[in-house]
Amino acid sequence: MHTPTPTDDELLARLRSDYPGHRIWRSVRHDGLLGDWVATLHDPAAGVDATVISDSAGELRTELDAERVRAARRERSR
Repeated sequence: MHTPTPTDDELLARLRSDYPGHRIWRSVRHDGLLGDWVATLHDPAAGVDATVISDSAGELRTELDAERVRAARRERSR
C-alpha cells in the first residue's frame, strides 16, 4: 500500500494551522525556487525567537515545538 507524500502546500497549511502564533512561509532562493521554511513570531505566548528558519517542514515543526516549550517556561518563571 502506498501512502501519498504531502505536498509542500499541504505541509505549509498544516504548519499554519498547528502554529497560529506564527506567520509561516517559504523563502525564495536567488534562482526563484522555494528555499527555507520560515516562521515569524506574532504572538509572544507562542514562542521566544522572533524568527525561526529551517531546511524542511519537519525541522520547522520540531523548532516550533521547542519554541512552545520555551515560551511556556518563560511564562512560568514570571
